[in-house]
Amino acid sequence: MSRFRPDLSDEPAVRLDGISLEYDRAGEVLSEIDLVLRQGSFTFLTGPSGAGKSSLLKLMYLAHSPTRGFIRLFGRQVHELNRKQLAALRRRIGVVFQEFRLLSHLTAFENVALPLRVSGRKQSEYTSEVIDLLRWVGLGERVDALIPSLSGGEQQRVAIARALINKPDFLIADEPTGNVDPEMGRKILRLFSELNKRVGTTILIATHDLDLIHEFDSPVLRLSNGMLVRDVEYGARR
Repeated sequence: MSRFRPDLSDEPAVRLDGISLEYDRAGEVLSEIDLVLRQGSFTFLTGPSGAGKSSLLKLMYLAHSPTRGFIRLFGRQVHELNRKQLAALRRRIGVVFQEFRLLSHLTAFENVALPLRVSGRKQSEYTSEVIDLLRWVGLGERVDALIPSLSGGEQQRVAIARALINKPDFLIADEPTGNVDPEMGRKILRLFSELNKRVGTTILIATHDLDLIHEFDSPVLRLSNGMLVRDVEYGARR
């Protein structure tokens, strides 16, 4: 686990200043968002369907650019970076999608290893790394299983391992428990919590599941109609 530890600094992981986003002149999806996530934080983002959660996450993992405002990641002003610098910044971000986005013709091992293979690394260099990570997410016995043979919870854990294999400093999860039962949802969130506590990875989880949120003593941000309607509140109280 220690090999995933990021080099923390006083600079926030994420700083959004006056962020607005508009798609094709259809009106603003996000409006005047100001937000700071410190490095090593564990935060929930919630709000009703259509509130803009996924759009906000896409801005943070650089899939979209804002219509107005500025995004600063790990101290870098995103709009000032060239293509090569943006690519390097994206490698510091891991993303877990609700729909998993796994390749069904590949095994769990091959799905997790895919980012390393694409980057040009040889399998002999990363085999033990991938297996160790699959063991950590509870899939040590399913390394060679094809994706269709895995349960929904197992597939989600493969997706988590794939998001972690490049040792990201910032992990974003979009409705990671949306396709699993409540008990598996708890196990998945505990994995994220363990990663945050043991390693210091900055984690942002978007979810509408308030019951799960209330089990964690973590900051909760709320979006409504594209606006951050409440600053920070907390989940479970100790």
